[in-house]
Amino acid sequence: MKPASKLVPIPKNGVDYRGKVVLAPMVRSGELPSRLLALKYGADLVWGPETVDKAMIGTTRRCNPLTSTIDFTRVSSNGVRNPSLGTNQRESIIYRLHPQREGRRLVFQLGTSNPENAVKAAKLVAADVSGIDVNAGCPKPFSTTGGMGAALLRTPDVLCAILRALVREVGEVYEIGISVKMRLLETPEQTEELVRKLERAIREQLRMIADVCREAGVACLMNGDVVDRDSAIELIKDYGVDGAMIATAAERNPSCFRSKEEGGLASWEEVVREYMKVALEVENRWGNTKFLLSQIMPGKDPKYVKTNQSKSYEEVVQILGLEEELADVARDVDKRLDIKPKETRAERKAKANESARAAGGDTRKAKKQRPTQRMPQPRVNHSQPGVATPEMPLDVSREAGPGSLSEAQAPVLAV
Repeated sequence: MKPASKLVPIPKNGVDYRGKVVLAPMVRSGELPSRLLALKYGADLVWGPETVDKAMIGTTRRCNPLTSTIDFTRVSSNGVRNPSLGTNQRESIIYRLHPQREGRRLVFQLGTSNPENAVKAAKLVAADVSGIDVNAGCPKPFSTTGGMGAALLRTPDVLCAILRALVREVGEVYEIGISVKMRLLETPEQTEELVRKLERAIREQLRMIADVCREAGVACLMNGDVVDRDSAIELIKDYGVDGAMIATAAERNPSCFRSKEEGGLASWEEVVREYMKVALEVENRWGNTKFLLSQIMPGKDPKYVKTNQSKSYEEVVQILGLEEELADVARDVDKRLDIKPKETRAERKAKANESARAAGGDTRKAKKQRPTQRMPQPRVNHSQPGVATPEMPLDVSREAGPGSLSEAQAPVLAV
């Protein structure tokens, strides 16, 4: 008779990953509104987007009474240059979580290449999450050039040192789980060798794909081509793993976490309505909200183009036909976030004429003297010589960073 597999005890403030279908970590698509909507539709756990250790170090933890969230903020570069700005304009939100609605179902993913920095960053958020997950899977230059992400797979001793430090100084102190998300190497032998090193490094906290992992008795989650809860359950059975992650499918429609018996996929109209409610409740960054709407809405719908051209919450609520329910809230959020729609050409002309009349001048003269607008110049991407990228709004451009490849392209092991 085969002996029963041993199981590593679940930390007091941690969570058991076994039997779970979870939201995978994704830049942009892992922000607070997306996580809350995934939980609403049945996700068992949610991973936040990768947050680099140096971005977290030096932040201030604040309780936000307007959104009931916990915000980790720091003074922005614009705030440093302009100390006269108000607090909301001077500070940037690096990470935001909702303690009541996410509770102990949130896992914080950390981008790091240094044990000391990893511990400093993790300690800041450890009391508010159920686990710290090290990103050792992202293949994009944003991570790998700094020795983070998939680059850690080539320096297993560094990765092991990071995990040992996190287990000793964060996991054991705060009684939460420590995990690592990695991608498969070129050969099974390379992957097995790496994971066995990691297993020894953090005292049997990791498992290798099914067989090796089971020896240590710790949960193993896998993702790749997972489109909904039902396919996730099949993956768990087929590969003998403990749980599965959903990434791209959840970005398009977070109701994919519902089983067919529970209703299955909701219409995009329902998902957009629910997403807008949550985004406004937590005062999500406008650029991030606009991006997620573009992922959820079908490109052929007439509202899609108008939504992409919208400049504020109030405007997009009107486009989506949600004025009766959300117009007042949208207007208030626009004011608090200082979102000011650009003036139309007619509005600029009317303002110029009004100024001219107030000065006792000729409106035709004002028209002639109207300063010419300088067209925005493309910004050269020095990482790719000869490639130019258009200027992006601040709240969009600063979100650029490591992300996930399509699930078909990047099979990933998370343990």
